[in-house]
Amino acid sequence: MKRHALLVCATAASAALQLASAAEISGKVTLKGTPPPEKTIEFDAICGKLHDKPVTTRHYQVAADGGLANVFVYLKEGPAGKTYTPAGDKVPELDQINCLYEPYVLGVMCNQKFIIKNSDALMHNVHATPKVTGNKEFNVGQPVQGMTIEKSFPSREVLVRFKCDVHPWMFAYMGVMDHPYFAVTDKDGKFKLPGDLPAGKYTVVAYHLKAGEASQEITVGESDKKELNFTLQVKTQ
Repeated sequence: MKRHALLVCATAASAALQLASAAEISGKVTLKGTPPPEKTIEFDAICGKLHDKPVTTRHYQVAADGGLANVFVYLKEGPAGKTYTPAGDKVPELDQINCLYEPYVLGVMCNQKFIIKNSDALMHNVHATPKVTGNKEFNVGQPVQGMTIEKSFPSREVLVRFKCDVHPWMFAYMGVMDHPYFAVTDKDGKFKLPGDLPAGKYTVVAYHLKAGEASQEITVGESDKKELNFTLQVKTQ
């Protein structure tokens, strides 16, 4: 019994030490330039009743200091020699709320199950249009409030588009990665990659649907906490 307890303690200590020695990358994405005005969404009569004020597109969501939301930030390649399987305790969810997809941008791992939910008391359909070989297009109706479907994609892709053929203004985008080191910038443009990154040299990519892509190389040692900032440029039409 004592030996078993010692083994458990040793295993826990080893896991804690490994986590403590892992690196962490965080930072911010800033937009340079003045983006074009967002367009007001022209809801149909039913969806319009769900909103008490105008709703706009989400092409450029920018904070007062220029922080850019909805940027998919990820490692171009995961740690060498490692393979990853999705954690089973957290299932990502793409919801349909008030005739909009929420969130607008999200990420999952290859073969990770995610849920698509209809929280509206009206019909939506979920039409995924991936472009990478192995990721299959699907178009599934959800006519009843509270309906859910479970899906996954086997291949890496940045980004898979989701749309609703019933409501043509509805879009969402999903990054699919073969490792867990990715994040989506928040409303202030900030991000933080998972904090268990092994020491090494990596290329970090920041991708935005309208402002494009930037990348930087970074070397992290054990227990490093490094800040990495990006600037993306408004694209001229």
